[in-house]
Amino acid sequence: MSLGRRSAAALVAATLLLGGCGGGGDGEPKAASGSGGKVTVEWWNIGTTEPLKSFLARMATEYQKQHPNVVIKNLPIENEAFKARMTTLNQSGKTPDLFTTWGGGVLKQQVDAGLVKDLSADAASWMGSFTPAALQPYQVDGKTYAIPADIGMVGFWYNKALFAKAGVTEPPATWSAYVDTVKKLKAAGITPIALAGKEKWPGHYYWAYLAMRIGGLAALQQAATDHDFTKPPFVEAGRRLKELADLDPFQKGFLGAAYNTPDGQAALVGNGKAAMELMGQWAPSVENEAGKGLGDDLGFFPFPAVEGGAGKVTDAFGGGGGYAVGTDAPAEALDFLKFISEAKNHRDVVASGAVLPVLKGAEDAVKDPNLATVARALSSASGFQLYLDQAYPPAVGQEVNDSVAELIAGKKTPEQVAQAITETAKSE
Repeated sequence: MSLGRRSAAALVAATLLLGGCGGGGDGEPKAASGSGGKVTVEWWNIGTTEPLKSFLARMATEYQKQHPNVVIKNLPIENEAFKARMTTLNQSGKTPDLFTTWGGGVLKQQVDAGLVKDLSADAASWMGSFTPAALQPYQVDGKTYAIPADIGMVGFWYNKALFAKAGVTEPPATWSAYVDTVKKLKAAGITPIALAGKEKWPGHYYWAYLAMRIGGLAALQQAATDHDFTKPPFVEAGRRLKELADLDPFQKGFLGAAYNTPDGQAALVGNGKAAMELMGQWAPSVENEAGKGLGDDLGFFPFPAVEGGAGKVTDAFGGGGGYAVGTDAPAEALDFLKFISEAKNHRDVVASGAVLPVLKGAEDAVKDPNLATVARALSSASGFQLYLDQAYPPAVGQEVNDSVAELIAGKKTPEQVAQAITETAKSE
């Protein structure tokens, strides 16, 4: 399972509160950089599955061969266990030397607590190799606090055969065309959309993307500052989503459906029982694992433009994974991170299928045609917005998930959703 899927699919389902102050490692004494003794770099990552696990282990081994005075203490930790251990460690005012981060609100909390290094100057000579979209989640107040290793975006994965059966000849490029597509699919007796209503996070993609397309990235960025989600783009996003939900486009029992179970969202699409799902770049692999998979019938299209909206259709919404460096980490931690990020090494891990490229010009290393489509879209993205339940403080992200789920279920109005999120944001 890829880093992108692990970091994105698991992260949107659960959030992490981090606190504390100060810096340091995991409590182990380290030889000073350049002292002539062994220098230990403690590296916490979530590379617990293949092919990423073997790649990261190989990177540690190769770096140690080139730098005999350095020990890379490679600690792969399962995603949920990683988050729990990081919470405990951060609360004691410490971090590993090098560790996985998803950026956004959690990284900002670590920055505010003085737990991570500002890499803007130290990595300036090689940071320009990364795509702007890949770097964005790790920038706080104009400074960069982590180096990207993977990236992904959310879009519509659809069944070409079912679209053709309903007389839809091309993917919709506008929201009105998307609504028409849903109506045509229903008229043809096809379930238009699969949704894991029980898990809530998949539903927030619709509201977030609509707000982006209506208000532009600036609206979402402003809300992070003034904590006001009652402005027109957010209310209008709720209204558009309510109009979609009122069409009854989801499968029967969607409110109790999970994401990756045999009867869940991914399996419905993978088994040809629903025409599409709005999901991240990991969707094809989950559709294959939970269902049969669609093979050549699977297609991808970006979230449509909303007529009259300020957002661009080339603005992407998604996430990824990167590495932050602890405040008191030895210089070798950043040097090892630079080694991992070298073009040859990055192209190798991209070619393995473990991650999507974050370096400019590495898109051709992606072998899977569906993922190649996503990689190309990301490489030319005009802007990038991190998942809202990661971009904002954890409590705000959770409120987004909860309130949007209630909107889709018909239990809240668009105005009530906006007010609830605003109240939570202002209380943080």
